[in-house]
Amino acid sequence: MWYAFWANSPTLLSATCLLLGLVIGSFLNVVIHRLPKMLEAEWQQNCQPEDDSTHTLLTPPYNLMTPGSHCPQCETAIQAWQNIPLLSYVLLAGRCHLCKTRISPRYPLVELSTGLLFAFLSWHFGWSVQLAGYLAFTAVLIALSCIDADTQLLPDSLTLPLLWGGLLFNLITATIPLQDAVLGAMAGYVVLWLVFHGFKLITGKEGMGYGDFKLLAALGAWLGWSMLPLIILLSSLVGAVVGIALIFLTKRGRGQPLPFGPYLAAAGWITLLWGKDMVAWYLHGY
Repeated sequence: MWYAFWANSPTLLSATCLLLGLVIGSFLNVVIHRLPKMLEAEWQQNCQPEDDSTHTLLTPPYNLMTPGSHCPQCETAIQAWQNIPLLSYVLLAGRCHLCKTRISPRYPLVELSTGLLFAFLSWHFGWSVQLAGYLAFTAVLIALSCIDADTQLLPDSLTLPLLWGGLLFNLITATIPLQDAVLGAMAGYVVLWLVFHGFKLITGKEGMGYGDFKLLAALGAWLGWSMLPLIILLSSLVGAVVGIALIFLTKRGRGQPLPFGPYLAAAGWITLLWGKDMVAWYLHGY
């Protein structure tokens, strides 16, 4: 009954996914802000000598749930009405209710982007088992892109579940053969690993991080090995265009590192929707 209801109501399905995306986007903002800090705190704790007296000091818990959302300037707790996706930002005019500190516009942008991408996925794929997987796939890519843009890190706590999730997704749904998904995961990692070491051998510099290997492996697990050339091509083209634009528009130094994760994520998402059509067009066109 529920399948028929959603399948026959594409507009309602898209509206529901839009609202779901706004809520998920609000949580992604928490992940983007807190996960790098959680990892940094864990690294610092692991680096402390075991006999260090400060090691035994109790620190307030800090994770994705605790402490509650608050203003980073005045530390005032954010009330429920101040935490409504998009609407609260408009009502507060983009500032803290108490101290009037400016709220980053990226918060509503992440919420809006997640909502719109969720709605588009529902319109493109319709009500299906695959849709649920693709919504989760998209949410993780958004979080990884923003974290990499901020810190040039792609946390294992996101890339590895994304990889295993892709294999499980194809095991359950058979969207692509499981063999293709496994080969995609292996090839995705190995290809960038070879590029990394080849570049390092020639230039003596590290051109990317290991997180990029794992992200491409995850994309291969979701989309299969045959889509990897298209993902690499699209991400390289977009990365080159953006990099050149940054050099000329912001006077960014040529040797300054540029996160590659957002371009891989964008290329993977585009390939999810239109990859087969693009490959077919190329093969038939030539």
